Amino acid sequence: MIKRSLIAITLSLLGAIGTSAHAQDGDWLVRVRAAHLNPADKSTPIAGVGASDRISVSNKTIPELDISYFFTPHLAAELVLTYPQEHDVFIDGALAGSFKHLPPTLLGQYHFDAIGQFTPYVGVGVNFTRISSVNLLDGAGDLESHSVGLALQAGIDYKINEKWSLNLDVKRVNIRSDVIVAGTTVSKLKVDPTMVALGVGYRF
Repeated sequence: MIKRSLIAITLSLLGAIGTSAHAQDGDWLVRVRAAHLNPADKSTPIAGVGASDRISVSNKTIPELDISYFFTPHLAAELVLTYPQEHDVFIDGALAGSFKHLPPTLLGQYHFDAIGQFTPYVGVGVNFTRISSVNLLDGAGDLESHSVGLALQAGIDYKINEKWSLNLDVKRVNIRSDVIVAGTTVSKLKVDPTMVALGVGYRF
């Protein structure tokens, strides 16, 4: 009975310590990042246009606002937000138009134990991209209005103090759309950008 009581007290104390440490760190983490998008630019040959090359989309550095909630010290969910971003589209290296996209992403994360001031993490989730303001081939071309795809993530936080941290983050996001001319799909575009981001975080 005494042994069981001691085990129960020990487990209770460990739970209290874990809860206290979690509360001290804070459940919420807000980051501001600058993310560079490097599209994979994979597409099927363009039917009926006469281009031998494939479609490419311009690289771009965009701002991100990232909001994370920690369910436990190791498990968190992160919502990645920005405002609509405009990209140029090229065919055979020549400017063929542009479009805007809004790509919010929701990720589940696992944060590993800290190594000194560094805390690595990985994540997996889903991206929903809203495509708008499409102007391709002098108005003759169009893109699907949205894309839903897998998102993978790896990153590391460097803890400055109890509240502030620096962050390096890498994501691979599936963003895909059909290219449509006169109601017919002429190419299947895989933007699939790799996003490398640097930022600062505040936990509370």
